[in-house]
Amino acid sequence: MNPAWLIPVIAYLLGSIPFGYLIVKLRGGRDIRAAGSGNIGAANVTRTVGLAAGIATLLLDGAKGYFAVWLAGRMTEESILWMVAAAVMAMAGHLFTVFLKFKGGRGVATGVGAFLPICWQAVAGAFVVWVLVIFAFRYVSLASMTAAAALPPLIYALYAPPHAPPMELSIGAVIAAVLIIWRHRPNIGRLIDGTEPRLKLRK
Repeated sequence: MNPAWLIPVIAYLLGSIPFGYLIVKLRGGRDIRAAGSGNIGAANVTRTVGLAAGIATLLLDGAKGYFAVWLAGRMTEESILWMVAAAVMAMAGHLFTVFLKFKGGRGVATGVGAFLPICWQAVAGAFVVWVLVIFAFRYVSLASMTAAAALPPLIYALYAPPHAPPMELSIGAVIAAVLIIWRHRPNIGRLIDGTEPRLKLRK
């Protein structure tokens, strides 16, 4: 059997590791899903346990996405098809983790880590978009969705200028953006209702 066919499975299992859940459990035995927004990502971990735990969650969630894609590249001599497949499956694992009854996070940090080895320039551009939206509106969810929506055109522009990127990369980037925005459906409702909490830049 071609070992490349194992890549989506490996990437999904890596993405499924619920670092936020595990960190909060180790810190005090609480279930992060029963606190704050119920999300297992870095933002809710920070609000629930503290900044150090939130940063650890952010880095580990990003690292699992990065490692899944890096491993796919090593296994296939940098095949962009398999690297993109690993990126999408790692995100799917985070969103629908097998270890928590297929209920996971928003996928932002894992997506950042996953696309970093594929096109770091586009990820950097999306981060700039995220920062600009944060300072303009102070909604983390809006910034995350806007940055996700910006990723596909940024990849198209920056992956191999002036040439178009491979079709599988463009499709994968769109799937990643759709997954992140779809997972933010509760935030979209709160943004429309005006009840979404703003980021406090100052105490």
